[in-house]
Amino acid sequence: MSHNKPLEAFKDSAALSLGVELELQLVSKRDFDLTRGATDLIGALNYDERFGEIKLEITESMIEISTLPRLTVDGIAADLGGLRDTLLSHCERNNIGVCGGGTHPFHHWPERRICPGDRFDQIYQRYGYLAKQFTVFGQHIHVGCTSADDAIWLTQALGVYVPAFIALSASSPFVDGVDSFYQSARLNAVSAFPLSGQCPALDSWAHFVEHFGFLQACGIAQGIKDLYWDVRPKPEFGTVEIRVCDTPLSIEQASSLAALAQSLSRWLLRTRPPLATGKQAHVARYNKFQACRYGLDAMISDPVALCQIPLKESLGSLLEDLAEDARALGCEHWLNPLRRMVAENTGDAKWLRTQQSQHGNLNDVVRQASACLRRKDNPFLEKNS
Repeated sequence: MSHNKPLEAFKDSAALSLGVELELQLVSKRDFDLTRGATDLIGALNYDERFGEIKLEITESMIEISTLPRLTVDGIAADLGGLRDTLLSHCERNNIGVCGGGTHPFHHWPERRICPGDRFDQIYQRYGYLAKQFTVFGQHIHVGCTSADDAIWLTQALGVYVPAFIALSASSPFVDGVDSFYQSARLNAVSAFPLSGQCPALDSWAHFVEHFGFLQACGIAQGIKDLYWDVRPKPEFGTVEIRVCDTPLSIEQASSLAALAQSLSRWLLRTRPPLATGKQAHVARYNKFQACRYGLDAMISDPVALCQIPLKESLGSLLEDLAEDARALGCEHWLNPLRRMVAENTGDAKWLRTQQSQHGNLNDVVRQASACLRRKDNPFLEKNS
């Protein structure tokens, strides 16, 4: 019996509107290991959803917060602040800590418990232990599109910039109690799933619908959520969703990444650069690895110019190119922390390693990371100064 879900019509949404989802870690204040508190927390939560949703994720050690659709990055930042404060207040009463970061530095995945729910159970039954190893934490950014064809075009166009989003959000250097040597080790867990990676070269919404129907007919995918692509269309929201970012350590950094997504999408849709999707497919996995492994020090392969370019160099140029669009959107001030990151070659992964060096243990690293999320000044600027 088929459980395939028909593909929804592409919903109308405001051009370049934004939505942000953050997966956050629930930790014990005793030793700062992950703790199993999500179901009880959600069950006792008294919250009117004025800033968006607070909901379960796949394991009991995760909580997802998701903003309302907003037209501006300032609106996204306000929602993220309200969601953060609401969740922290509730967790404080239950003696639970909350922090960002793409991986927990030292938890043991066999100790995780799958949250109740049909979809979570189906994932566990289908993917086995990978579902528990999927206790990794990401930021997803939705960008509104006014047509389905624009959404497919933007999905392809944004794929070129996946390494930029990875490097600027990288916050998962530690796995299983050891330094992974990666800046973003989180994406190695995502890559284990069979439908991860980049969207195939599709040139229209009709082509996407045909491709998705093929995946369903072959029993590979039942619904749109089965596509773990780096960037994917989300027809029920009328958006394109960027899925490669680690959860940053602060909501300010999350807001800066949303500003990058919004201004980059405006620039791409305005200038319509030619897409070399066929050639890009040959270098996409390598470039993604480079960004995960080396962050801002990555060397990115250009399949058109047939050369390698330092990611720092191309990012610096990109952020200058986006200045006009960012000003038009009212979010240029949110790009300034990213410019400083590139200029100073810093970021969350480096900050976490510095904490480990200073404290000599990963428990205190998580303690400091949870303090970083709590601060309401601008922890990103301070922690990377």
